[in-house]
Amino acid sequence: MSTVTLTIGPKSYSIACADGEEAHIEALGAMIAEKYAQIGAARAPLEAQNLLFAGLFLADELAEARKAMPAADPAAAAEEIAALKARIAQLEAELAAARKGPPPASATAPGPQGDLFGDPEASALLAERLEALAARAETSAAALEAAVANA
Repeated sequence: MSTVTLTIGPKSYSIACADGEEAHIEALGAMIAEKYAQIGAARAPLEAQNLLFAGLFLADELAEARKAMPAADPAAAAEEIAALKARIAQLEAELAAARKGPPPASATAPGPQGDLFGDPEASALLAERLEALAARAETSAAALEAAVANA
């Protein structure tokens, strides 16, 4: 656990947070301090009221931002998820085929592709790229599964 000190108006507050969250908490505190400063000469005699007003300003901004966001379309989201699943299946099939190795020499026509599989360095480079593609496909699949689970 870490501690961050936020200064809002005339007072400082020590806030406990998880390690690595310090900058985020400081940014949030700066937003509150900004809203507190907007109160100006209209400040209330009690500090709690001033903090409440700053919080209300932030809540009002959040409410306006939520109104401005388009409503989520479940049908469009389902379509996008289906398209992503199909693309992942296609990538996985391509990866499986690539892992089986190059086509037999008799099936390879002379030319750049035939030369590629005859060159150990080019084959190693191709294998690295395919592994990177596989890693991206697996990452995409995991993200898609998480999105489906949260939908």
